[in-house]
Amino acid sequence: MSQTDTRVDRVEARSTLDRARPFWTSRRRDQLTGYLFIAPQLFGSAAFVILPLALVVWYSLHEWNVLAGTFDFVGAENYRALAADPNLGAVLRATGLFSAGLVVFNLGLALLLAVLLNQKLRGTIVFRTLFFSPVVVSLVAWTIVWGFLLQDNGGVNGLLDTVGVDGPNWLRGEGSAMLSVIVVQVFKNVGLNMVLFLAALQGVPAELYEAAEVDGASRMRQFWRITVPLISPTILLTSIITVVGSLQVFAQIAVLTQGGPGTSTTVLVYYLYQQAFQFHHFGYGATLSIVLFAIVLALTVLQWQMRKRWVFHES
Repeated sequence: MSQTDTRVDRVEARSTLDRARPFWTSRRRDQLTGYLFIAPQLFGSAAFVILPLALVVWYSLHEWNVLAGTFDFVGAENYRALAADPNLGAVLRATGLFSAGLVVFNLGLALLLAVLLNQKLRGTIVFRTLFFSPVVVSLVAWTIVWGFLLQDNGGVNGLLDTVGVDGPNWLRGEGSAMLSVIVVQVFKNVGLNMVLFLAALQGVPAELYEAAEVDGASRMRQFWRITVPLISPTILLTSIITVVGSLQVFAQIAVLTQGGPGTSTTVLVYYLYQQAFQFHHFGYGATLSIVLFAIVLALTVLQWQMRKRWVFHES
């Protein structure tokens, strides 16, 4: 038999084997099941993340006048306007100040409350509910109530007046307005981080504290040497959530200060809203959106990379 005949026989045998083997093998069924499970997430990410990002980049290269019905390609003109914007520096400073203040006060207060509520004392369940309840309250309703309380003749100044302190108009001073917005946001969301910290604290083995007490370690030393390292993954999680949330704040600014006085509380998201929906500069608003996305992405990546330095179990 020649080599050609042998090769033909092998091909025919392989073809016969392929016809006999079913198409839907166990491996292919498992692969299809996996694809079906991830399909909703893939479609959701494509429709609500990737496609909007691509459209924002596309809009930033155009000048879109909704009232006139024009949509003109301008290239990098919006980016040149961004570099020459005289208000951008003040907006970025206000954004950085708000984010820094919110992260420091929110995480610090949440951790303090979690440590206190982790003690086995009577009534802690009531206090946990009390501190967490603002999280589920409507954001706009919460902000409106605080807007009345922070007025010149509001409840906060009324309370201060009972102890002989003449409080300012909190929402009209450049320094007090930013402080007021930060405090309102801290009280609104501190309960969420508190619950996360509390769950992490309850997962720390009690034996470690007992061994530390035997070695003569103080409570403060136990906190920094045992508690903080073991809850560091939760600290990383809450810090990322809080930083990203601080850069996306809008309703509090819109209801309380409308970015004033001046531009002292005009954060980047509110400035984006002003440019796009008040002044109808949609192309420039899209450019500001890209700046916001770049800042959020850079800070998130930075925090994620730094986890190897201080997060327990990371190497």
